[in-house]
Amino acid sequence: MGIVTYLIVLAVQGLIFGALARLALPGRDPMGIPMTIAVGIAGSFIGGMVVYLLTDGASAGGLFVAFVASVLIVYLIRRSRGGGLLAPDAQTGERRRRRRY
Repeated sequence: MGIVTYLIVLAVQGLIFGALARLALPGRDPMGIPMTIAVGIAGSFIGGMVVYLLTDGASAGGLFVAFVASVLIVYLIRRSRGGGLLAPDAQTGERRRRRRY
């Protein structure tokens, strides 16, 4: 029963961090709930490892670092799709450029 509880807590934590990371960057992100959970879990893992390495293994809360890592992952996903900071994908940027002229 402990492993099932751990997986549920991990999924909820991933959903929370992933959703906050998506909200931190302006614009719509074309990713579903499983992708949001994966981004949150990856951000939590990376943030936890960074805090662990910076504090030499001492226990420290890395919630802010996990949030920042999740935001960076969402940004990198946007960049891989051809988007930028304000335009989540390449098509959105094209539509905005066409409207301006």
